[in-house]
Amino acid sequence: MTREDLIRFGNSPLAHTYSIVARDPGSGELGVAVESHYFSVGSVVTWAEAGVGAVATQALVEPSYGKLGLDLMRAGKSAPDALGGLVSSDPMNNIRQVAMVDAEGRVAAHTGSLTIAEAGHVTGEGFSVQANMMLRATVWPVMAEAYKSARGELVDRLMAALDAAEAEGGDIRGRQSAAILIVSGENTGKPWSDKVYDVRVDDAPEPLKEIRRLVLVARAYSHMRAALSATQRGDFDTHNREFEKASNLLRDNPEMRFWHGIGLLNSGKIEQGMTILGEVAARDRNWATLALRLPPFMLSADSATRERIRQLA
Repeated sequence: MTREDLIRFGNSPLAHTYSIVARDPGSGELGVAVESHYFSVGSVVTWAEAGVGAVATQALVEPSYGKLGLDLMRAGKSAPDALGGLVSSDPMNNIRQVAMVDAEGRVAAHTGSLTIAEAGHVTGEGFSVQANMMLRATVWPVMAEAYKSARGELVDRLMAALDAAEAEGGDIRGRQSAAILIVSGENTGKPWSDKVYDVRVDDAPEPLKEIRRLVLVARAYSHMRAALSATQRGDFDTHNREFEKASNLLRDNPEMRFWHGIGLLNSGKIEQGMTILGEVAARDRNWATLALRLPPFMLSADSATRERIRQLA
């Protein structure tokens, strides 16, 4: 190893970890999930772009595998071709571990010969699992089986793979951070809208427990956004249904209940809306004050209803 190699080695994040990249054949969603005993693992390992692909770059990390891998797949390269080209041009590929999946579900993975044992990967239909510096060499095989046997949305299956890895011993050093990044199957040209899940736990004693909680919160807010969108269309049946789903997921979050109540008021269901606002304001009167500050396009209540809200504040 040359002096220049040693310098590059010293600049590489030490994200020894386990991860999964996958494409859901039903929705077309593309995702990557990771856990490690490394601070803020999601800031270096996880890469994904809607309608393009997903990348996990780890071990002695070269982050450019993420950006360049997505660039190549966006240009029409398959995941195997994209990864093959990047590995062949990397003089330090023996310390890298990288996996990619493209928008057609083609997968590729590379585990360098000098990645720290236990290390390896398994590829399957539309997914790849990979790990290095594990307690046992059985970690990535059980991840593959857990992913294949899991049911539900892509996020549920990714979490099942992470849980299986941790149960098998996971990172030999323990645990510190985790991340899940999932994007939609079609690219709208608005990357901020194409993210389905983008949650990270940068430092926690039990990162997988916390990432599961954050996925639950993200799922609830997704239902809330669907409810608000339905309100704009005048579809109040969907509005109520989506808000009920959000509230059931996060029963202690007043945000869901507040906007549900506002929507009911806007739909003319005054008593139902006031009941919900009353419950929320009973815990914190600032929510009633906020309702009074909403402009008419957000709360189209008459003076009598506004007076009732004022009494709650």
